[in-house]
Amino acid sequence: MTAALAAVAVFLGAGLQSSTGFGFALVSAPILFALLGPQEAVSAGALLGIELSLLTLATERRMPRVLHRDAFALVAWSLPGLALGVLALRELPDRVLSAIVAVTVLAALALRLRARTAARAAAPTHERAAGLIAARRWSTAAAGVSSGALSTATSLGGPPLVLHLIARGVSPRQMRDTLAAVFVALAVLSVAALLIAGTFVVASGLLFLVGACLAGQVLGRRGFAWLGDGHYENAVLAVLALAATVALVSSVL
Repeated sequence: MTAALAAVAVFLGAGLQSSTGFGFALVSAPILFALLGPQEAVSAGALLGIELSLLTLATERRMPRVLHRDAFALVAWSLPGLALGVLALRELPDRVLSAIVAVTVLAALALRLRARTAARAAAPTHERAAGLIAARRWSTAAAGVSSGALSTATSLGGPPLVLHLIARGVSPRQMRDTLAAVFVALAVLSVAALLIAGTFVVASGLLFLVGACLAGQVLGRRGFAWLGDGHYENAVLAVLALAATVALVSSVL
């Protein structure tokens, strides 16, 4: 029964990430945490994240549209965060980690919605453009560090990256492929960090979960094609808000 529930969570999470570019851990991590425990859940999430992102980049019969400069900067900034996340996984209670993730995501969502409203009202100027460049540098650093920390602490490293790329105004395909490239690197680095810290644990029934991940990724491709440019950002923001709210409620209760 435990293996079946874990496989369903992985299948649904893989389908969501294949459709929107992220969301695997948002769906699967809370269930895997409950069924397997924190260390097994984070370890399994890292391994399955490698599989899922490689499938996105290599099996869809097209050239990936990865923003290489952004991907490299985000991975580089994630390195100090990975170490902080390992420490948090060892020292902090599960509920505290869940609450931190939820509050952070909800706050970032509020900032994103406010920025989107302001951007529609403001006229572009030279001074504003310079300010946006400076803000983008800080946004890249913050997104990379926080994503690295959340990856090794909870396996939920996606939201900071998603919000950063949305603010950049990238296309859905660029976001999906750039996220996949960053997720591969983060997952590999997370496995290495967990191994060094002695917190990597191979989950029971891992091969079963690998198959569920593959099935979900294949099914989710149709969802991505259906969303298109018009609905993509709203769908992503809605998934983020729902996941953060659920995480916050579960941490309180």
